Amino acid sequence: MTGDAVASADAPIGLVLAAGLGKRMRSDLLKVLHPVGGRPMVVRVLAALRDAGLGRAVVVSGHQADALRSTVAVWAAAVDPMEVLWAHQAEQRGTGHAVAQGLAAVPRAGSVLVMAGDAPLVEPGELRSLWSQHAASGAAATLLTARLADPAGYGRILRDDAGRARAIVEERDASPEQRRIDEVFTLVACFDAAPLHGALARCAPANAQAEVYLTDVIALFAADGLPVDTRIAADADAVLGINDRRALARAEARLRARTLERLMDVGVTVLDPQTTYVDDDCTLETDTVLHPLTIVQGGCRVGPRCVLGPGAHLRASVLAADVRVWHSVVEGSRVGEGCRIGPFSHLRPGTELGAAVEVGNFAELKNARLGAGSKQHHHSYLGDAELGERVNVGAGVITVNYDGARKHRTRVGDGAFLGCNANLVAPLDVGAEAFVAAGSTLTDAVPSGALGIARARQVNKPGWTARRRAGPPAGPP
Repeated sequence: MTGDAVASADAPIGLVLAAGLGKRMRSDLLKVLHPVGGRPMVVRVLAALRDAGLGRAVVVSGHQADALRSTVAVWAAAVDPMEVLWAHQAEQRGTGHAVAQGLAAVPRAGSVLVMAGDAPLVEPGELRSLWSQHAASGAAATLLTARLADPAGYGRILRDDAGRARAIVEERDASPEQRRIDEVFTLVACFDAAPLHGALARCAPANAQAEVYLTDVIALFAADGLPVDTRIAADADAVLGINDRRALARAEARLRARTLERLMDVGVTVLDPQTTYVDDDCTLETDTVLHPLTIVQGGCRVGPRCVLGPGAHLRASVLAADVRVWHSVVEGSRVGEGCRIGPFSHLRPGTELGAAVEVGNFAELKNARLGAGSKQHHHSYLGDAELGERVNVGAGVITVNYDGARKHRTRVGDGAFLGCNANLVAPLDVGAEAFVAAGSTLTDAVPSGALGIARARQVNKPGWTARRRAGPPAGPP
């Protein structure tokens, strides 16, 4: 979505159909809540309406209404100027019945743009063109149609001898001749609200599904002499709904390709688009390079000249310029300029790295801050810790931050040296330029410039190995 969309005063009200469970998805999750490109389908539909210039939308809920409302509320709270209203379809009796429920929240004056909540790839420009054409044509309805090589499953557009749309026939109710028609209705349309109210009141469930179809109003409009206009979609695949997991996978791939093309247009190198996954709410700057098996999700912001992958997984993180991440996971973190992460590192939420920090093999950080130039190269854990600049973290260093009930913080000053296999039992302070001896388990603070040692003195026993091999001395029991 774009952040600077402005609602148009003459725009229609959006009406999003989101009541159906979506049985063909074979899922306990409401169909429109399945994510595409990291965001639920229905959120993408609302974002497209908003970006097309609509200021208000009515969402028709049904199954899992509470989950639907809470998901939309999170998005709507951060969006201006989209206002989301609600209607409820307690019993799912078809698209026409759903629209009728939504129209209760729509004034009879003006127009309404109806679309399904399972069409996440519809472009805002397509929607704007549709309602602009509707406003200019004076039609009672303007349908967005598509021509498909395989139209099976979709309602066909029936035209009269003059080429005007006169009806829509659903697949189950179509004759063999009608099923050969390749122009289908996409379930996206603009209507004048007043005639739509009247036509829906006259619709009856006289079809194979015993449902009230929205498509039936087109024949009623034609019979009443009300003009019906059409617009053929520029991209048929982008305007069709998602009904099953196969279609979900195709939509995911299409959105991913669209996102990667946009990134390449602004100067990002994508070495293998087939194995690179970037959510469209992420921003990557010029001369960043994405290697295969890289995933960037959750609104990440990546600076220029970064190198991600192979095998990098970033989520909800901010990377400054010239960062390298490979075979590692970075989530909920902020990474300073020129940092090197990986391979096999894990930056958990709350981690902050200063400039030129190095984090290496099997190093884990959680809610930790490392100052500029610090190094944590291998097999170590820093949790709830704050390290200054130029700190060396030896192999096997652990901040013991959890006492079974509460988390405690460790603080390490600039230039400190933490020897291998040291345990820092928090809460604990290690001063600037202090040294912690390898193998120490510290429970008390180490002053600046001091050497902290907390281990038993070594004892060597000469000849012990030979005596052990000889066994116990012979003699009476």
